[in-house]
Amino acid sequence: MKEILRRSLTGAVYIILLLSAVFLSSDAFDFLFMTFGLACLYEYKKLVSLRGYHIFAAYLALWWAFIYLVKDQQLVNILMVITIIVDVYLLINLFTKKPIKLTKLKKFVIGLFYIGGGCIFLTMIPYKNDAFAKLLIMGIFILIWVNDSFAYLVGKSIGRTKLFPSVSPKKTIEGTVGGFIFALGAAYLIATQEELISPVQWMILATVIVISGSLGDLIESKFKRAAGVKDSGAILPGHGGMLDRLDSLVFAAPFAYLTLNIFSYVS
Repeated sequence: MKEILRRSLTGAVYIILLLSAVFLSSDAFDFLFMTFGLACLYEYKKLVSLRGYHIFAAYLALWWAFIYLVKDQQLVNILMVITIIVDVYLLINLFTKKPIKLTKLKKFVIGLFYIGGGCIFLTMIPYKNDAFAKLLIMGIFILIWVNDSFAYLVGKSIGRTKLFPSVSPKKTIEGTVGGFIFALGAAYLIATQEELISPVQWMILATVIVISGSLGDLIESKFKRAAGVKDSGAILPGHGGMLDRLDSLVFAAPFAYLTLNIFSYVS
């Protein structure tokens, strides 16, 4: 009971902080996710035993450049392609029985683009036509939360078939499918409130976010398993580390950004 209360209080504080940043101002939102990125990088460094602080300087420089200075969409697209290539590399590592050996340079590049790139694109998503689309980014947060929550609830209730036991023994196929179905339902409801994209596009976006977010969760689980730890950190009582909270969002962000750009192109 005490653990449930602690998890609930931490979750409430996290959601209030997120909502406050989104609805307060775009600058508050930007600063919050820049800070979240630093926290995730710190935990990533510990997981992969990456020494030094160069990755923080590189992340801050990259974040500042692409959020405030770079206006050329071609440069943004190059960053998106690099980030997705790094994510695909992590997917290959996820499905490879023998872990890929990570050199110091690989650890640096992966951290910079898997986490740094993910946080940058997560920050970029609500900026559309020079406006800050609050409901769009909140809709994406809701899709991730609905998927995670109902995947857990359905999996705990009727889950029997293990999804990826070698990496995450508690996840089940039934839970994954249940989370996906509820996320589609949430996408339909969100579409009634946020008309920036169509209901069909919301459903497609939900599919992209659920699939990539679930894979991101498994990738972080593999990092933790390799490090021999249960959580990436302890900054959030009852929830583990910041990377434990944001692994799905960070990995899904460049794919969601790409999907939204495709919607803009074909609309």
